[in-house]
Amino acid sequence: MRGSQQSTTLLGSHSWDDGKGPGTIDSQGSRLVIDVVVPIEQEGTKAVVRAWLKQIGDRVELNDPLVELETDKVAMEVPAPVGGVLREILLDLEAEAVPGAILGRIDTDGERANAAPATGAASPPPPSPATYQPDVRNPELRLSPAVKRACLQHAVDPTTIAGTGRGGRVTRADVDKAVAEGRAAPTATVADTRSRSDAGLRSHDVPHDRMRLKIAENMLASVTQAPHVTAVFEADFSAIIAHRERHKADFSKRGVKLTYSAYFVAAAAEAMKVAPAINSRWHSDRLEVFDDVNVGVGTALGEKGLIVPVLRQVQTLSLEGVAAGLDRLVEKARAQTLTGADVSGGTFTISNHGVSGSLFASPIIIAQPQSAILGIGKLEKRVVVREVAGQDAILIRPMAYVSLTIDHRVVDGHQTNAWLTRFVEVLESWPAD
Repeated sequence: MRGSQQSTTLLGSHSWDDGKGPGTIDSQGSRLVIDVVVPIEQEGTKAVVRAWLKQIGDRVELNDPLVELETDKVAMEVPAPVGGVLREILLDLEAEAVPGAILGRIDTDGERANAAPATGAASPPPPSPATYQPDVRNPELRLSPAVKRACLQHAVDPTTIAGTGRGGRVTRADVDKAVAEGRAAPTATVADTRSRSDAGLRSHDVPHDRMRLKIAENMLASVTQAPHVTAVFEADFSAIIAHRERHKADFSKRGVKLTYSAYFVAAAAEAMKVAPAINSRWHSDRLEVFDDVNVGVGTALGEKGLIVPVLRQVQTLSLEGVAAGLDRLVEKARAQTLTGADVSGGTFTISNHGVSGSLFASPIIIAQPQSAILGIGKLEKRVVVREVAGQDAILIRPMAYVSLTIDHRVVDGHQTNAWLTRFVEVLESWPAD
């Protein structure tokens, strides 16, 4: 992991970057300190320090998980860039971590580091423990300070949690999930957050987590920046249902889960051919039309909100390739193992809001700086009129509303309706084989 930011030069030493990361050496040429920096590839997202997995004076080996960062999209671990002893922590818990910033420093001379540990910020004291105090001192659990505090605060036994971190380690997100699922000890005594509002109504406070705050910020920015317009069509899913029933077993034998979302993604890429501007980005002096169709698919994370992993270059993939890529991304999203690369670079987004029961939603807010977002409503059987043998007939068909919300600065109704027409046509005429 490399960064362009140099560490502060120690007395009688000078700085360098040899490909292992910036650091300092003393006047005799002995290697002293290596900086641990926030990954540059996270540029464009805000991150905070969620947990330090090692403490001042701890021995670390190359690539050992060192610190957990959380962005508005993913949680990630920063590994140790070199073996040694953690000498300094410059960004403590909840500190903002911008790309290239120095998180801490590792001294490759263990004796020197153990003799003179330092920290840039003191860790906040743990909250008052609940009546039930889980055992968080077991060294085999390898709990970070943030996880220990969360377990004590919410009276969660960490031994009952299946960790999703590297090596099965319990992360703060795992504890949050356990709390959301109501797995805190029933005998716990927690602070009473109930209060009375100005109107005299009983209420209680639920602090915003970082993901919810970021979602709120992004949604407000999008509707403020872009004029949203939504067009709605209906789609008959008979053809794709028949195709899926015919082929899902074969896909499964090859380790691929064939979902309806795969058809939506493939049809969306095909529709881009009739209205390329849907796959674009607005700039003040031009419209940037993308050649690659990188489709983000909204994935719900329960009360935590949702995340949008991105399947890249969909226009080059077969239906099986789309299905396999989506399966991989959705599994990573639910396991909270997505990387920054998995959630960046999207040019178009699909929101399958119908899986939670809604027939139609408007407007589905555009993921800036994209120009459009597709909504798929609930699939249900409806009575429709079709022409059969030259006569009108009343039939029952599996139908869903599909909507396209566009940035009206970018396209007008003509392109919007052309795109939806082609999208529906692809779904309804899907080949049987």
